[in-house]
Amino acid sequence: MMVPRLNRVFRSRWSALWWAAGILLLAWRVAAAGDIVPLNSARSAAPPPADPWALDPQ
Repeated sequence: MMVPRLNRVFRSRWSALWWAAGILLLAWRVAAAGDIVPLNSARSAAPPPADPWALDPQ
């Protein structure tokens, strides 16, 4: 993996902004990976919850 030296990154304001945006993008991608649920999980096998707005059968 190519990692620039920090004194070179912060030499210009624009390169520092790009570096910070890359770090934020990496953090967002890593944090978003926890939301993915596999298709074969127990959550997908459970029946959907009952509709709270449905009328009771008479």
